[in-house]
Amino acid sequence: MTNSVTIAAIQMVSTQDLQQNLAKAKQLIKKAALQGAQFILLPEYFCLIHQDPNAKLTIAESFGQGPIQSMLSKIACEYKIWLAAGTIPLKSHEPNKVTNSLLLYAPDGSIHTRYDKVHLFSIQTPTMQINEGDTMVGGHNIVTADLPFGRVGFAICYDVRFPAFFAAMGELDLILMPAAFTYPTGQAHWELLLRARAIDNQCFVLAAAQGGMHQSGRQTWGHSMIIDPWASIIDCLNEGEGVVISTVDFSQVQKIRQILPVTRDRHLLDSL
Repeated sequence: MTNSVTIAAIQMVSTQDLQQNLAKAKQLIKKAALQGAQFILLPEYFCLIHQDPNAKLTIAESFGQGPIQSMLSKIACEYKIWLAAGTIPLKSHEPNKVTNSLLLYAPDGSIHTRYDKVHLFSIQTPTMQINEGDTMVGGHNIVTADLPFGRVGFAICYDVRFPAFFAAMGELDLILMPAAFTYPTGQAHWELLLRARAIDNQCFVLAAAQGGMHQSGRQTWGHSMIIDPWASIIDCLNEGEGVVISTVDFSQVQKIRQILPVTRDRHLLDSL
C-alpha cells in the first residue's frame, strides 16, 4: 500500500451553462494534475447550479453513458488520476427526479465506485427555500472503497451533519466531501463539521466546495480544504475558483489511532 499520495480538492463557482462548467472543471483538473495530484475531488453540482431546480432534469444522464460521464472518463484516463467527480444528476426510477451521484473514476477511465447522496438537504428561512427532495431521490447505501492508498468513505454535503453515518462505515483513511454549502450555514458550521468528522473518524478529510456568488443568485460558502486526522487544516481556499492540494502520508492515520484509540473504542448503538 502506498502511504504518501498527493490529493486535491477543486473549488468552483458553477454557472447556469453546462458547457462552461465542464470546460472550467477540465481546466482545474489539468491544473491539479500538473501539480502532481494523483487523487482529485470536484465539488457538488460542479456541472450546473441553476436558478430553476428542474434544470438538472434536462442534463441528467443514464448511469455509465452521456457526455458528462464521457468527459470525466477521458480526463481521468488522460492524466492517469483517480477522479472523484463531485456530483452529477443521474436518471432515477422516478421520471421527474434524479439521484445526486458521486462517481469515482479510476486512472484507466473506468467507473470504480458510485455513491448516491443519502441525506437530501432542505432549509426554510425568510430569504431561502431549498428542498432537494422535490427533484431528487435519496440513496440508501453507505459506500466505501478500498483503494491503493487506503479505505475511502463517500459522502456529499448535507451528509456531513450525521456522525452515525460515518461511524457505520468503519475505519477509514479518507472521507470525501463534495459540497455546495449555502453561505450562512457554511459560515456557521462548515469548518466545525469537517473537523469534527476528522476527529470522530481519525482520518483525513478532502472537502471540495462551491465558493462564491453564482449566476443563479445563490451564494455558496467555499472554504475547500484538506484536514488531517488530528483535525488540523493542511490547506484551504476561502472563495473563488482554484485548487487545494497537499501530499499526505496515510500512515499518520494509524499513528493517531495508536496514541488515542477512538475508532477502536467506539460502540455503535442501535438505540439509546
